[in-house]
This record gives sequence, C-alpha cells and structure tokens, in this order.
Amino acid sequence: MSSSERKQIKVGILGATGTVGQRFIQLLSTHPYFVIHALGASSRSAGQRYGKVTKWKLNTPIPKEIGNMVVQECKPDAEGFKDCGVVFSGLDADVAGEIEEAFRSANLIVFSNAKNYRRDPLCPLIVPLVNPSHLSIIPHQKKTLGLEKGYIVTNANCSTTGLVVPLAALEKAFGPLQTVMVTTLQAISGAGYPGVSSLDILDNVVPHIGGEEEKIEWETNKILGGLNSDNTQFDLHSNESVKAINVSATTTRVPVIDGHTGVVSVKFSKSPAPSMEEIDRAFREFRCEAQELNVPSAPPQAIVVHDAPDRPQPRLDRDLHNGACVSVGRVRPCPVLDVKFVCLIDNVRLGAATSSIMNAEIAVEKGLIV
Repeated sequence: MSSSERKQIKVGILGATGTVGQRFIQLLSTHPYFVIHALGASSRSAGQRYGKVTKWKLNTPIPKEIGNMVVQECKPDAEGFKDCGVVFSGLDADVAGEIEEAFRSANLIVFSNAKNYRRDPLCPLIVPLVNPSHLSIIPHQKKTLGLEKGYIVTNANCSTTGLVVPLAALEKAFGPLQTVMVTTLQAISGAGYPGVSSLDILDNVVPHIGGEEEKIEWETNKILGGLNSDNTQFDLHSNESVKAINVSATTTRVPVIDGHTGVVSVKFSKSPAPSMEEIDRAFREFRCEAQELNVPSAPPQAIVVHDAPDRPQPRLDRDLHNGACVSVGRVRPCPVLDVKFVCLIDNVRLGAATSSIMNAEIAVEKGLIV
C-alpha cells in the first residue's frame, strides 16, 4: 500500500514547544498520513495558542493551522490525546519518565526521543536505518505489562545514531566488530534551547558532555545486538555467542548550530581486515529495512560517502536527503586499529525527530500501529 493510500493516523506531540518538538511539527505538518491532532507542553503553556507560547527557532514558519492549535497539558486524558494512534515525545528526560509511562498505561503508543526507557529490558531502542527488527519485542512488552495496546519505543542518543549506521554497514558486510573508538564534535542544538552560553561555546571547544560517553558506549551494543528466539530478551552483544563490542567514546561540544561529527576508528574481529576499497563499497551499498519498506521518511541513501578530503562538514552536508542520512568521509587505514573515518548526522532530524517518525512509519508497515 502506498503512503497516499493509507488512512490518516492522528498523532500527538509531547514537549511540542521545545527544540525536538518544533522539529516534529515541521516534519509531521506535511506527512502523507500522520496528522497532528494534539500538542502537549508544560502547564505554563497549556490552554494557550501554540503560536503565542512558542519561541519558534526553525527556518520555516509555524504552519498556520498548528499556530492556532491550543496547547494541552501532557496528560493522557487531555483533550485530543486519547484519540491519537501514536504520540511522539520530545520531552526532556527530567520529566519524560513519568509522563510517558502514564500515556503507555492509558493504552497509548509512545515513540520517545528521551533517554528514560532506553535501558528498559522491555523497550526497543531503535535506529530506523539499523535495527527495526527489535520492534518484535513489543508484544512481549504489552503482555508483561498487561496492556492491550500501549507500548513505548525509544530512539537512540543522537551521536550514537550517527555512529551505529556506518558500524551496521561494516558488520553486515564483514562480520563482528571488536573495538570502536569515537570522538564526537557535537552541535550546540544538542543541548536544547537556550543551550550553551555564548561565553562558554564561542571561540571554544568544551571537552565534556555529561552522560554522553556512557550512552554511546552502552547503546551501541544494544542496537547492534539482537533478540532471542522468543523475542522476549535483548542479547546486548554481550552473551557468549555475540561478544560485546569494546566502545570507547570521548564527547565534545563545538560552536556548530546543527550537525554532530564523529571521528571513528574500528578494529574488525576477523583477520586480515577488509581492504579500504571493500569498506568503501560496503558503505555505499548499504541498504536497510526502512528503505525496503519504502516508508515516507526513509532516505534514498542511508549512507552518503564523500570523496573530497575535507568532507563531510556540518554546514555543507547536514541537509542531505532532508537530514535523514549519515554522511561518511575520509575512509582510510588506521595504524592502530583497522580503519578510520569521519561521520556526520543531523542531530535534530535523524538524530532525534526523524528517527522517531521513521520508527513509527516502520511500525505502521509491521501492523503495530493501526
């Protein structure tokens, strides 16, 4: 069934006034079958028109029909939310946990950008270009919690997402990876609005982002791992048959508005390692389930390989394929491990809102959202 032939599905957005919430609105306002039906924010904004209470920061105007919508509190019994086929959460982690659980308990389907349920053994942690097969745990999640319909799906940390897509291409082509070292150069939009003080970030690099390194090191193994035969448990790349990848991450904040860069070195489990030509081809030929299902947000290329020696660059490459792909460049031998390269992701699109939307589109194709 084509996207245009699908029936419309009403959707809600939690944290609609924030950075990720605004990007949800921008992307969903032109979606072929997801229709924005309810907007949720803090009690300070509830009861007011969205256009009045939002400091809109995107380079396209607020869609007129959205600007006139009345913001609701983030409660499942608030007007509009109970009618939604799916609710997208752009909430901050300090409030997301209880709110998302309340929506799930009310038998609503939540696709979350927050970190709160990423480690939950019942919740899939999905990068849509890598592991939508993990959605198979949803029936177990619902059964365990005694829910007829409600469940939570999370997407990954934005830098993890930019890393695991090229790693997945390498694993698919050449088998297990042994060691990954990554240093990230993360944009200020990743800190939300108003983000990092100008006195801290201008003319500077901040060599620490609280909690980010641990997220990358742990999430990578859950995403690249699998499910057991009963679809009830993640192997986390840490059992005897699938050894954990050793991941070492250093995260930094740099004066870039949008676009997280990663400088990556990889060692393969097999020896000898594949040639640079084979690795380059594996990146270029990588295809994923989102593309095979032809969901609306899937990019025509999951990985765009750049041949120029000074690419990818955030300002030049973050908008490729509407920010839904990962750019890779400078693929070359590593004298310590096996191969090193640079990757780039649009942290507020594929690294956040686009991933949640694409995850939900895949769930629609799999019959998990009707």
